[in-house]
Amino acid sequence: MSLKLQRTRQSIDKVDKEIVKLINKRAKLALDIVKSKNKTNAVVYAPSREKEVLNNITVAKGALGEESLRNIYTEIISACRNLESPTKVAFLGPWATFTHQAAIRNFGTSSCFIPATTPQEVLLEIESGRVDFGVVPVENSNEGSVNVTLDMLVETELKICAEISLKIEQCFLVKDPKAKILRVYSHPHALAQCRDWITKNYPDVEMVSVSSTAEAAKKVAKEDFAAAIASEVAAKIYDLYILQKGIQDSRENFTRFFVIGKILTKPSGKDKTSLVFIVKDKVGSLYEVLGVFNKNNVNLTKIESRPTKKKAWEYMFFVDFKGHVEDKNIATTIESLRRKSIFVKSLGSYPRA
Repeated sequence: MSLKLQRTRQSIDKVDKEIVKLINKRAKLALDIVKSKNKTNAVVYAPSREKEVLNNITVAKGALGEESLRNIYTEIISACRNLESPTKVAFLGPWATFTHQAAIRNFGTSSCFIPATTPQEVLLEIESGRVDFGVVPVENSNEGSVNVTLDMLVETELKICAEISLKIEQCFLVKDPKAKILRVYSHPHALAQCRDWITKNYPDVEMVSVSSTAEAAKKVAKEDFAAAIASEVAAKIYDLYILQKGIQDSRENFTRFFVIGKILTKPSGKDKTSLVFIVKDKVGSLYEVLGVFNKNNVNLTKIESRPTKKKAWEYMFFVDFKGHVEDKNIATTIESLRRKSIFVKSLGSYPRA
């Protein structure tokens, strides 16, 4: 070993000791905050504050990129937040789904994750108090909205606390890399997202829809002549071979997830609000309502209609817009909407992903 290499390694060891010392110092400070919040029964998880911390650390430029720094600090924050008791998080399961990945990305691996079979079950777990928060998919950039999530948000008193944007990279997984592939399992959305790749590489296979990409991996772990389209995490959990990564037809494939809970998230400075309304049954009513957003200088980022399921041909409109309900122009907008609509409900304000 060269003298220069030896000295560099000694320097790394010295820096590592300093890092550990500082992390423990941070943990002690975080524990003081946790104990203070516990005295007032305040929720330890604070999305706006955690967003602020992540934004602060990614300002510094260096050898590590922003994504790496965020991953490292998410785990530090998670470890500190869970010092006294782990945050319990329900997610749309089973294990290794993209929703599971999104939950880990947001809450860190020190949290306690509990799989649920449906989005409704996720909400029931939160409402019952068995978990603190839940993570559910709401929209894919290629396949559109997850309607069941939108519908259930209208019925619950729970709020959207945060949003997560996860880039979806689909992988082709098999049990035996030398076996002939006769069928491919995956969620219908995943099969649609990878249709061109499958047609080109496996034109004669049978495509079988299952409840989730993780369920597909679970099935393939027990079959010799099948493949799954699922995540890299699923390959690790179910001990499968990755024959090909990134087989989705579109490179720009993202899924948006909501963190659902009982708290009202404080403003972060870069927020988004989700809201649902039903307009009056008269000519120009939707035009009139949308004019409220323009009048108050509110930037609409999404609008989508869904049947109310209570009256034939009656629709409710889901909108996302920049800003927080505590912002003056947003509060004014919502008040105007209430006067011009027959139903208005704020689903939550939260830091933008």
